[in-house]
Amino acid sequence: MNLIEELKKISRGILMKERIMYEDCRKNHAASIGKYVVDGCCKFMPAGEEGSHGALKCAACNCHRNFHRKVVHQFLTYGDCSSKSSIPK
Repeated sequence: MNLIEELKKISRGILMKERIMYEDCRKNHAASIGKYVVDGCCKFMPAGEEGSHGALKCAACNCHRNFHRKVVHQFLTYGDCSSKSSIPK
């Protein structure tokens, strides 16, 4: 078996997934006077249900989600997690 076939065998069943999180708020509250001041909000918490307008507003600082720093966590999963196991009852 050559190297390419071996890598295909190893990579079968491995999935790369991403989890997007929004961290500290970066909104400059003193931009109108030429300064830089942030409110100290450490993590985005949606103010409403998924799909509503409130889901894009932070419950802690009342800012839009775009003002929060976006962090993408990438991780590997092994196997097909969506399939049901065939364990006898």
